[in-house]
Order: sequence, then C-alpha cells, then structure tokens
Amino acid sequence: MVNRTEAADEPLESMPVLALKGVGEAMAEKLATLGIRTLQDVLFHLPFRYQDRTRLSKIGTLTPGTEAVINAEVMISDVVIRQRRSLMVRLNDGTGAIMLRFFHFSQKQVSQFERGARVQCFGEVRRGPGMLEMVHPEYRVLRSDATDESALDNTLTPFYHVTEGVQQATLRKLTDQALALLERRDLRDYLPLALTADTGLPDLTSALRIVHRPPPGSDVNALIEGLHPAHRRLALEELIAHRLGLRLLRVDAQAKQAPIIRPAGQLPGSLRSSLPFRLTYAQDRVLLDILNDMGSGEPMLRLVQGDVGSGKTVVAALAAAQVVECGHQVAMMAPTEILAEQHMINFSAWFEPLGIDVAWLTGKLRAAQRRATIEAVAMGQKQIVVGTHALFQKDVEFLDLGLAIIDEQHRFGVHQRMALRNKGAREDMQPHQLIMTATPIPRTLAMTAYADLEVSVIDELPPGRKPVTTVALDNVRRADVVERVGAAIDEGRQVYWVCTLIEESESLQAEAAEDTQETLQQLLPRHRIALVHGRMKPREKETVMNAFKERQIDLLIATTVIEVGVDVPNASLMIIENAERLGLSQLHQLRGRVGRGSAQSSCVLLYQSPLSNNARERLDIMRETNDGFVIAEKDLSLRGAGEVLGTRQTGLAEFRIAQLGRDDDLLDDVSLMADRLLVSYAESVQGLIRRWIGEEKKDYGGV
Repeated sequence: MVNRTEAADEPLESMPVLALKGVGEAMAEKLATLGIRTLQDVLFHLPFRYQDRTRLSKIGTLTPGTEAVINAEVMISDVVIRQRRSLMVRLNDGTGAIMLRFFHFSQKQVSQFERGARVQCFGEVRRGPGMLEMVHPEYRVLRSDATDESALDNTLTPFYHVTEGVQQATLRKLTDQALALLERRDLRDYLPLALTADTGLPDLTSALRIVHRPPPGSDVNALIEGLHPAHRRLALEELIAHRLGLRLLRVDAQAKQAPIIRPAGQLPGSLRSSLPFRLTYAQDRVLLDILNDMGSGEPMLRLVQGDVGSGKTVVAALAAAQVVECGHQVAMMAPTEILAEQHMINFSAWFEPLGIDVAWLTGKLRAAQRRATIEAVAMGQKQIVVGTHALFQKDVEFLDLGLAIIDEQHRFGVHQRMALRNKGAREDMQPHQLIMTATPIPRTLAMTAYADLEVSVIDELPPGRKPVTTVALDNVRRADVVERVGAAIDEGRQVYWVCTLIEESESLQAEAAEDTQETLQQLLPRHRIALVHGRMKPREKETVMNAFKERQIDLLIATTVIEVGVDVPNASLMIIENAERLGLSQLHQLRGRVGRGSAQSSCVLLYQSPLSNNARERLDIMRETNDGFVIAEKDLSLRGAGEVLGTRQTGLAEFRIAQLGRDDDLLDDVSLMADRLLVSYAESVQGLIRRWIGEEKKDYGGV
C-alpha cells in the first residue's frame, strides 16, 4: 500500500493514483484498465465531451434537442399509471411550462416535488404530448433563500471515457484532486517558452486546467473537436515527443554496423539483362538509393512506397542480388500465403536460372519439408528465403542474414517485424532492412510514424499502363453488370468478381462468394468460372490462381484474398460487391489487380442503397482519381492513422491526444522544435519521451 505522506513528495509524473483520496487497490486496478496509473495519467485522460451547466435558460426559450439548466416552481406533481407507472412533475418559471417525467423513482422523490417547491434541473429537452418535457433530468431542490445563480456550476461539466466500476463522478473527483495538486506544484513543462512563444498556445499547466474545467463561455465545439488552443498545446507536445523518439532511434541505429554491400555487379547485371522489360527511371532512382544505403556500413532502414503495379518487387529482387553476390542471405517476408506465393514464383523465375536457390518457408509446410528448409537456411545453403510470419519463428536461424525485405509492412505487428530483424543481429551488427508498401504514406504519416526511415517513392508506372476507369453502380443494376462481364469475356478478356464474405450471413448485406459463383454460373453458362477464398488450402488456391493466370478461367469469384500479390495482365475488368463496406486503401489495392496489361481496364463498384455520407464520399474519391497518394490522404482524414496503417500495433505511433488528420498543420513546427530541443535543450528530451511514449515502447520504432 502506498503511504500518502511519502507519495506527496513525489513529482506528479510518477505519483501513483493510490495517493489520491478514494483510491484503494481495487479502484487502482480498475483505473489501470483506462491507462491511468499516476497523477500525470489522470491529467492526460481528457474529456471527450462537455455539458454547459453554467447558465440558466428560460423555459420559454427552450427548443427540442438541446440541453439546458432551468430553475422553476413546482405547479403540480402526480404518479400516473398508463402504459407504465411514472412520476410527472409540471414546472413553471413565468415564461413557460415544462413537464419532468420519471419512470424510476422513490417515495422520497415524490414527496420532494411538493407544490411551490423551487427546483433546478438539467437535462435534454424533448417534445412531449402537449408541452416540452425532460425525461429523468438531474435535479436539486433549492433552499428558499437560494438565488437563481447560486447552484450553477462555475465550469463546463466534463465527460470522460469510463470502465466498469469507474463512473463519471469518480473521474471528476480524481481530476479535481489532481488539478488541486497542480495548483501547488506544476507538472514539469518540457517545452521552453523560447520555443512556444510564437505559437500563441498556453503553457502546459494552463492547458490542462482548461481542458478539464473549461470556464463559462468556452467554445464547446472547439473543445470537443480538439481544436481549442489548450488541446493544440497538448497535441503539439505529444507530436514532438514522438518525433524525438524516432529521431533517437535513428541515431541509435546509425551507431550500429551492417554488412557493407559493394558487389562487382555480375549477378545483378545478369538478373537485369534477363528481365523482359526495362526498369523505369523511378525504379532506377530508388535502386540507387538502396545501393548507397547498403554500401555505407550503417544499417539501411528504407521505406519504398509505390502505387500498385509500380514495380517494387523487381527493385527488391535487384537489391537482393547485390546482397547475395556479397555472400550474405536475404529474407523476404509477406503477410499472407497468397502474396508470399506470388513473391516465391517471381523470385524463383528470376534467380534459379542464375544458380541461386530460393527457399520457401510458411506455416503450411509439412514437418519434414520444414525441417529440411530450416536446416538448409541455418547452414547457408539457401541464399534467399521467401515466406510468411514463419520466418521469425524461434527455430529459424540464418547463417548470415544481410537483408530483410518486408512487404506490405503495415499488415505485420511490431513484434513480428522486430523478431525478423533480430534474426540477423549479432553484437553490434544488424541486417539491412528494406520495407515496401503499396499503400502510399501521406505526408502527415511520413513526418510522424515513419520519421526515422529514409523514404523512396516509385512515382512512375511502367510504360503502356493506362489508368483504370472506375464507375459506381447501385446493386439494382446488377443485371447490366453481368451482361457487361459476359461481353468482356467474349472479347477475350478476364474478369475478377470480388465478394466480401465466404458464406451467407443474415446479419450482413453482402452476397456470399459461394452463392455468387452459383448464380453467375447459371447466368453465364458458356464461360469458365472458378472460386478462390481465404479458407481454401494453399495448394487449392495456388491451383486456381495459376489456372486463372494461364487463361484457363474466364471469371474468378474471389474474396479480398486477392487484394495483394496477384499479377494477371489479361484481367482487365473488376467487379467489387458491397464496395461501400470497404475502406479506400483496400478498394484501391483491389482495383490495382487490373490495369496491369496494355488493355484499357475498368472497375465497377457495386453498392447497396442507401449510402451513408462517408460511404458516398469514399466511392466518389475512387471514381475521381487513380492517384494512390491522394487516396491515402483522404483515407487518413476519414479513418485515422491507426486504421489506415495498422499503427495501433506499433506502440510508438499510437497517439493519446494528437490526431494526424486534424493536427497536420503543426508538423512543420514539430520538426523544427524537435531539432532545437536536441541541440539546445537536451535535458528535456528524455522527459518528453517518457511522458508520451514510455520506456517500454521505445524499441518498437527500430523496426
């Protein structure tokens, strides 16, 4: 048990909640589920909405749908039994009358509402039969000598996120105590006035007082939306802390060594000359970035982003060739079996004619195959290993891992990526890391979640590629779409039809893939139709996908397993059912499966009416642009960083107060202030990182 006298001497940053009145061991455990363990945590657990109980409203001015405080006299009260038993109390303040309605009440409450009593109430105004009403308002019976204003609150009333056993009243009492302590000794402000003076934002202590107990007249909408200067001050500090954390991780990484990759160029040259196409200028530029990194002796940590079909995989293969020629191993990790299989097919086709063995390692391998592969990798007999999360299992060891390539990196948890990196780490030596994504990173995320990475962009599609034409159609026009599919197949083209479910579900308005296959086979009896979904065995999926690629299948019914990795140049039409249910980035990834050949390609977004405003906006964006970076920015603003890139898994990129879509205008200041702190106020850096990130999360950014 914490001694409250001893705790009183601790700084607020580390003072445990047990030091507060009313908090015992049981309550401390419940608060911990909200992330509240210290006084600082109490202060940074911010309200998500407010009520204004600081001013009186006259009954005659009330409108339905608003919340208000009123003072009025009881005219009559009665227990009424109609459909259900209720206490009805009629009030009047001289400007109008209102009815209070209680369905749950005691005899004591009935006696409180005697004729002539003055009552102050707070609640939502509703339209009732004959007059306005409040249902179960908060109320207090006023003393005869009370003035109208004497019982009003002097700040806006905050509402916090709660959990079982922790009510609003509890959190308000705890924040009252924390704010009282803040009056006597400020929480340390790690941002010097010299840095923040020009921002017009309040200091840390003032900001915390305002967000927890806003004074009367405060802009409630700005407070709720996080646009109030007090919120902005807290968001600024949090963004700076994350920026500093990533900067220090980068400095730490640069202090380590990595294999120096300076090959003669024979193997990469042979691979390049064997390709049936020439690299674009953008691919050559990005490859040069990678070679410069790997030749420096410092661990490369480079993110290569490029739109769907821009040719990231062949750039990764050429980088792998450089590493293999220098005598090191390469691991390439993909998040799904189907994407890993696609990489395995490509790498085998490119490398095996050059005498380089490519190993395959997934969780689906038979035990004997797996043991043999693991042994060959450990002995260095396999120079390139392609696989899924099976690559970082404990029993997988590399003889000399020089490069780890991670595709669609946001689909992995941080621990998984860290585990793969650590496979090649020994003493002060680490493997190079090449991270690839077809989900373009908005500038706001590049400046925060990826601030420790070097970033290269393949911003050019291979020659001959044409933008995909996209239309959105109501499901009532399904017959027209089926007719269009039949016509496309008759012209020698292949078609994807994407469903969002495998089996029928009564709870979701989505056509099941199996039912869709049966229906389309009846409507298009002359054409070859097949089905692929995530519950099929890998060999079954591979057989179907290979048959589709070899043009033995005309129409492929698929779930979103085809989102990444499938390359069928002859497929030039895609139908996406229930498109309103998918996020922008997923729709863009799916659409990227067509348009990979020279033919004009199309994508049809089938949707179920009525559409929400958000869904309509997503479909409009898909129709208007093929630019993945524009789509990524829109997706960030609609869904937030955690949803877009899976950053809730990463620890370091998880924000408590800041929101990237809302606070992106602060990022330039954040970058400048972080630089100045590192140079001139080094003593503040670790404190900021501890406050907003915590010691246990700092290693996450190293992946």
